Amino acid sequence: MTYVIHGATGAQGAPVVAALAAAGKAVTALTRNADAVVDGAQRVAAVGYGSTAELTEAYRGADGVFVHLPVVSEEDRQTYARNIVAAVRAARPARVVFSTSGAPTDPETGGATAALVSGLADIGVSHAVIAPTFYLENLLMPYVIDTVRERGVLPYPIRVDFPASWASHLDVADAVVALFDRPDITGVVSVGQFPAITGPDLAEAFGAHFVQDVVFEQITPEQFRRSVTPLIGEGPAADVAGAYAAMSTLPDRSITPENSAQKLLGITPRTTGQWLTDIGL
Repeated sequence: MTYVIHGATGAQGAPVVAALAAAGKAVTALTRNADAVVDGAQRVAAVGYGSTAELTEAYRGADGVFVHLPVVSEEDRQTYARNIVAAVRAARPARVVFSTSGAPTDPETGGATAALVSGLADIGVSHAVIAPTFYLENLLMPYVIDTVRERGVLPYPIRVDFPASWASHLDVADAVVALFDRPDITGVVSVGQFPAITGPDLAEAFGAHFVQDVVFEQITPEQFRRSVTPLIGEGPAADVAGAYAAMSTLPDRSITPENSAQKLLGITPRTTGQWLTDIGL
């Protein structure tokens, strides 16, 4: 059984490769560089989202395909979503698992993510959609983690009283492996902590882990945009800041227990403290 993993050297794909390898599954790692070394993969292929033909060839005969859209311009994401849908339609892999990476799936606001979810549903191929809210790995960005260590302050662009169901890439990988083995589960599976936690809860967990006092500091989406621009570029940074600005009008970003990984897959996401320990920080 062969599983095709996009972004196999990246933040989301690498943990999926590792989890599949640990489960004894054969992995084809899709990367930008065919010479990349991917631990746990039997094959590495340089396949990008920009070529429907390459995607079709990569997906053909696969028992599972893991897909997530990269942080690029929305125009590129729309193109990539169309190419993925066309390739899945042509290749007919046995199963597709798509991570929304926290983007909305509402057709009115979801953009490329919503288009990909809709496209997969129209094809009729067995699939499931993983819907995390916030990634704990966002807190490893230099602006955030350096401020924690140097000043005992955890800065993030959410309200102090804003509950969110945080999850890690490791939690997503656990859900991907489980969903490949559970073709009976379709639709959206929410991955994240429940009950949801607030910024001060995050700060408390960081303080306990580092054995120091840490407080949460609400920053503006504009401050966040400036901090991430050097990492992801101006366009994507502006899109991310816009998403946080829109989010500020919501009461929370909590998962619903009914379609959670906890209920559907029997998987409980890591606490913030467990995650910090697991990544060896």
